[in-house]
Amino acid sequence: MTSDATPDANEIEKLRELITAARVVLWDFDGPICRLFTGHKAARVAAELVEWLELQGLRGLLTDTERDTLDPQVVLRAVDRRHPGSDLVTELEERLTQEELRAATSALPTAYADPLIRTWTAVGSRLAITTNNSPRVVRAYLDGRGLTGCFAPHIYGRTPDLHLLKPDPHCLNRALNAMGAAPSAAVMIGDSPSDLAAAQRAGVPFLGYARNGQKAKLLKAAGAEHVVRSLEPLLMVLRSARSVR
Repeated sequence: MTSDATPDANEIEKLRELITAARVVLWDFDGPICRLFTGHKAARVAAELVEWLELQGLRGLLTDTERDTLDPQVVLRAVDRRHPGSDLVTELEERLTQEELRAATSALPTAYADPLIRTWTAVGSRLAITTNNSPRVVRAYLDGRGLTGCFAPHIYGRTPDLHLLKPDPHCLNRALNAMGAAPSAAVMIGDSPSDLAAAQRAGVPFLGYARNGQKAKLLKAAGAEHVVRSLEPLLMVLRSARSVR
């Protein structure tokens, strides 16, 4: 289900079936909840991490493609693959976390995310964050929006075991285990193929959020059945379901 416009009645009904069955909602962070790197650009952060490695005399640690990446997580994971658990990886991860914390101060909330989160909480569903970003960053952002109470303590982010980042389902499984929830009683909202892969491996139904057509195409190509271009239809469905209870 993908639409560039308002979903039709059939699409709305599919959304209703998907989300009203969910007692637990697992949210990716950067994308569905906010655009973390808006004023503080991800490409610049990636370049700065590469530059720091070069200053350490480690230019050869990365391939040309990795050096040119626009995604700082690609740099971090590349170094971890070659030196897992090392002090170098610890230092690089902390540098990325500090950049994410700076980015959180200018992060742009995703349209309708805040009211959707509050409404889902109000109707009795339990919410968790399952992300590859630092949990410190997630808490800082949620604190600033007054949303921490909707999720705490269920914030599951990047750990020192970087090989367990999504698409590994580790953070999803942590959330499900902590909340005592069966995968079938949950839904995950994510915006990338790695989110979809993690959800599939955890056995959790998936709802894709795509802020533009290119992201929608990537999700559909990866096999996502349900993709929305706005969170507004989800909010409409929840509010209508609440009104008839």
